Amino acid sequence: MLLAGYMVLAQHQEVSEKPVMYKGKQVETVDTTSILSAFKRGKFNGHFRYYFMATDNKPGLTDFYANAAGGGIRYETAIFHGFQFAVSGFYTFNIGSSDFAKTDTATGQFNRYEIALFDVNDASNKKDIDRLEEFYLKYQYKNASVTAGRQLLNTPFINLQDGRMRPTGVEGIWMELNEEKKVKIEGGLLYAVSPRGTTKWYNIGQSLGIYPSGVNTNGAKSLYTNNINSKALALIGITIKAGKNLKMQAWDVYADHVFNTAMLQADLAFTQKNNSTVFAAAQIIKQDAINNGGNIDPAKTYFEKGGKSLSFGARAGWKNKIWETSINYNRITKDGRYLMPREWGREPFFTFLPRERNEGFGDVHAIMAKVNYNIPLAGIKTSLAAGYYEMPDVKNFRLNKYGLPSYTQFNADVRYAFAGMLKGLEAQLLLVGKINEGETYNNKRFEFNKVDMMLYNFVLNFHF
Repeated sequence: MLLAGYMVLAQHQEVSEKPVMYKGKQVETVDTTSILSAFKRGKFNGHFRYYFMATDNKPGLTDFYANAAGGGIRYETAIFHGFQFAVSGFYTFNIGSSDFAKTDTATGQFNRYEIALFDVNDASNKKDIDRLEEFYLKYQYKNASVTAGRQLLNTPFINLQDGRMRPTGVEGIWMELNEEKKVKIEGGLLYAVSPRGTTKWYNIGQSLGIYPSGVNTNGAKSLYTNNINSKALALIGITIKAGKNLKMQAWDVYADHVFNTAMLQADLAFTQKNNSTVFAAAQIIKQDAINNGGNIDPAKTYFEKGGKSLSFGARAGWKNKIWETSINYNRITKDGRYLMPREWGREPFFTFLPRERNEGFGDVHAIMAKVNYNIPLAGIKTSLAAGYYEMPDVKNFRLNKYGLPSYTQFNADVRYAFAGMLKGLEAQLLLVGKINEGETYNNKRFEFNKVDMMLYNFVLNFHF
């Protein structure tokens, strides 16, 4: 903002005004050369959200429910000499939920899903749940832009993961360059994160361990929370459209003193004569620890010294304006656990289904099929998906960080966009079922909030 102000002062001090005409007569003038004019010509938009979530565990284990409601406002100025400023905030209220401070009597474990609608760091907080989400200055020049400050990003590894009340936010510098619509280069340096389900901002090292940390490779509880020495997160991504049918993208994520993750993905799409599309894709992700993986003490490190992981996947499908079907496969090898802080975003695997992840595991085979059916004129979108996830044994601590057995998951998702006097209102119903397919050794800790359970989600969004 100081830079923008300096540029204005450096110019001639006369104010340029643009006349506004009505029926051939001048009725007013609009200032277009001052910072004030950029703010006056800015735009507001808002969002109200209601979320009901409930977990139905096996008999003898605790069930949970939550009701959350909130809203937010976003403001963005008009472009002024290439500069643009934006700010947004959101508040959330707990309007009737289970007591998340209490543990399950059979396992001693806490709630897993519903607490992230509010503040995972303060289970008793029901009213003071608010956050300044965006506060940035953006500069645009031709096909390039630079954004500095708090912002919302969507990349394969750092993303919104907005399956709760509010998404994950980041703070830093982000740059984008689009060259002739065929090449896009984006990347930046991030130094703070506000994970989904939190109200505060944390430096990169502090952000690891806000969510449950699982166990180390020797089976002892992971102690990396507040013990990771990492100040910055560097990302770069390149997307290339090679002809009509092929898109290639490469990403690299460098977490200072912790790990490096590289991804290469190719997407093919062939349009048919009946306006349908046959598509396929392949992906490979490689990870390597950096130095001591975050801490010289093995009990307090995030990524085991010398650790590595390898994941690869593929998908194939067909779609038109109404239908979309796909079959998806992913493999994490026995080289080691695939590790990417859940506080930063969800995984980019083709087999990902909402409400469960394969982060923290190695030696995984996953296969998932999905069918989407849309009725555009009625504003209805539906999705059915089923996946089988073969995990390492729950006692294989080297490859199973969170004690999750093999499982089958079913998702049913229905969304409806209202029209007429209720335009702007959208409703979603998401049902998730998970069935145990592995050995749990009669230990309820391997079942509670993990398998043999149902999860119900009902969401109302109003955007204006």
